[in-house]
Amino acid sequence: MSLRAIPLMIIAFIVYNVVVLLGGDAADTILRKVIFSVPSIRANAEGARTYWTFTWGDLILLITFVLLFVEILKATYTSTASLLDHGFSMLVFIACLIEFLLVDKAFTSVFFMIMVATLIDVVAGYTIGIRVARRDIGFGGMDG
Repeated sequence: MSLRAIPLMIIAFIVYNVVVLLGGDAADTILRKVIFSVPSIRANAEGARTYWTFTWGDLILLITFVLLFVEILKATYTSTASLLDHGFSMLVFIACLIEFLLVDKAFTSVFFMIMVATLIDVVAGYTIGIRVARRDIGFGGMDG
């Protein structure tokens, strides 16, 4: 089995579980922990500076979006590995859905976004895969 058959979205799933489930605190507390903050160039109406904060939840979502982009690029290839990747991506989505519904620490907006990204991976993977296969084989006529 090729490494291209392994869905990368599982990395976001694992990172979330490592950070939250093994973190020991409440999930929301860990996800809101600030990694770094950057002061704004301007001050607010009271003259105080505002800060943009980057949290663990933001980092996990950033990783998820980058992985989703790579998965969509992988969907443009037609091979046996890509078919396996689509099937395994469906399994990752089902695992996310079950965890979201049954595990209290996974019942957060960050995990919901990971779950939606895995759903987009599944739908986009099959849609793009079918479209690319139709183009490669020449089915479907001249519908653009």
